[in-house]
Amino acid sequence: MKRVPIFIACVLSTFGTAKGATLLIEGKYQSKNIYVQNAMNDNGVGFCAYEVRVNDQLTTDEIASSAFEIDLSNFAFKPGDKVEIKINHKDGCSPKVLNPDALKPRPTFKTEDISITSGGMLNWKTSNESGSLPFIVEQYRWNKWVFVGEVQGEGTPGEHSYSFQTTPHSGENKFRVKQVGYSKEAKLSPERTFISQISPITYAEDEKKKNIMLFSAVTMYEVYDAYGNIVLKGFGTQADLSPFDKGLYYLCYDNLIVNVKRR
Repeated sequence: MKRVPIFIACVLSTFGTAKGATLLIEGKYQSKNIYVQNAMNDNGVGFCAYEVRVNDQLTTDEIASSAFEIDLSNFAFKPGDKVEIKINHKDGCSPKVLNPDALKPRPTFKTEDISITSGGMLNWKTSNESGSLPFIVEQYRWNKWVFVGEVQGEGTPGEHSYSFQTTPHSGENKFRVKQVGYSKEAKLSPERTFISQISPITYAEDEKKKNIMLFSAVTMYEVYDAYGNIVLKGFGTQADLSPFDKGLYYLCYDNLIVNVKRR
């Protein structure tokens, strides 16, 4: 079953206090410090931020300057630990966080084991996760890696086990999992391959309804136009080309790519 990912991201917000306002930053520790651009007070005397608290602990960082660093290494955090930073500042001005992505989840997992059964059940075990990101399950077919599902990661450094029921095609099947961080940084697992005993799927054009391709069994499919643009994708026993212009198309199904004509 496809699971809906729940992302734990870095959140910035501002709310008022008795002395001014507070800039709030929340996320997970990713072994990075926070850098802040500190504006001048609106009367031109002194700087905007006057106090920084990390998980309600007052920091010892020097903040009376135009820019300062919040050194999170002073708090003995482990990757994936929850971090809440409050930058208290005066009214009429606002400090600016220069690297707000520093507390967003990154793909840091280590693949301890990954395997696939003859029935297509993909199992993997990880450690060293530092944020809750989905594991994207991909299958290599039609000369590319294709998305087939996802499982939400636990996001903590301990060892975790996951599984996903794939839908194999005939012949050789190849699978992997990956995570993609907010900066588009990706991390991949090793690939796993097995030979399926499923019979090859065939197709034929419907004799009564032209431009409808009928498959001999349920299959994932994609249809591309002559320029390589995807125009149709799905999972089922038929692909309907009738809504498209006449011409040559590429029909991808099972583990095959064939040329078909929309007449």
